[in-house]
Amino acid sequence: MLPYPKVQLLRSKEISILRKHHWIFSGAIAQKDDDLKNGQLVQVFSAKDIFLGIGHFQYGSIMVRLISFEEKPIDLDFWTEKIQRALELRKALGLWKNEETNVFRLIHGEGDGLPGLIIDFYNGTAVIQTHHVGMYRHVKDIADALKSVLGDDLKSVYEKSAETLPRDIGVENRVLFGSPDTNVVSEYGSKYEIDWEKGQKTGFFIDQRENRHLLAKYSQGKKVLNTFCYSGGFSIAALNAGAQEVHSVDISAKAIELTERNLELNADVKGKHESVVADVVKYIREIENDYDLVVLDPPAFAKNIKSRHNAVQAYKRLNAEALKRIKKGGILFTFSCSQVVDKQLFANTITAAAHEIGRNIKILHYLSQPGDHPINIFHPETEYLKGLVLFVE
Repeated sequence: MLPYPKVQLLRSKEISILRKHHWIFSGAIAQKDDDLKNGQLVQVFSAKDIFLGIGHFQYGSIMVRLISFEEKPIDLDFWTEKIQRALELRKALGLWKNEETNVFRLIHGEGDGLPGLIIDFYNGTAVIQTHHVGMYRHVKDIADALKSVLGDDLKSVYEKSAETLPRDIGVENRVLFGSPDTNVVSEYGSKYEIDWEKGQKTGFFIDQRENRHLLAKYSQGKKVLNTFCYSGGFSIAALNAGAQEVHSVDISAKAIELTERNLELNADVKGKHESVVADVVKYIREIENDYDLVVLDPPAFAKNIKSRHNAVQAYKRLNAEALKRIKKGGILFTFSCSQVVDKQLFANTITAAAHEIGRNIKILHYLSQPGDHPINIFHPETEYLKGLVLFVE
């Protein structure tokens, strides 16, 4: 018998769990101990007292996040098996020990069956980020499991959860193991400096890797505008592919500084580059109609379902402005990382923008997140990144 407290569901509320969905909402729970604390491991049972899984308890709308559907203890062996399984997927994708691309996501939350856990691998350094207190309590075991699975290929482990957990917990970002050899990574041969201590997320937007690689194929000889550029990922990819000129725009001066440092790392870049600190929405209204390729990769406009309508209107306005000003025969890479805006709604929103500005537009590609950010077929919420590549006549 496992030592974790018991949570029992109302009748018929086990259906989604039997289908391997990881979330249990507060309205599905019939009985629980009154003294449960946020982050505690609990066992979940059906109304008929059938074991369903083990997860982290937390007061709120999502009350339990399941990390196992098996009746086994959550110990070092559990974490080692989970990380080993995740690594096998990345090996199948050709990302392990790949000299051309040595940055990838090793654990992607529910996509790898571990809600609330992100682990990104940066050329020997694993950066752990937890998104609720239950997962944070396992950080030591997770680091030990990483050492066991990755062996000598792991140089250091950095834990970065101060930004994602409540302040009253007193979490501090810290080195858990080793010392990094470098914070420079390679992605399809392009070099990037990673700031996992102070940068956004774990330091880099790895989820756009394949989309940057695709953009490179369209960039030779082109004038490119990269908006919401952050560390200049799309800009570097375009320049290394032979873009004639690239402009990188972000409202954050720190982001532009990081873009400039990444330019210095790519010494062979021959195209002209200009960095601009500016509000993208205002900036794009004033640009000349001479860009061959435009990238719109904004932060999430909608964090929850209540803000979805306003987000859709913001996406529509932003894309309409870009579509008005792009050169005839130009290409637009446009994205949304708002999970509550699904791919059909996003496509419909861009269609509405196209109708508004009255130009003929063709869809060349539907884009998504790469395989190291796996979409769990039983947990559709793991699909969050969507994009379109448009040809503008």
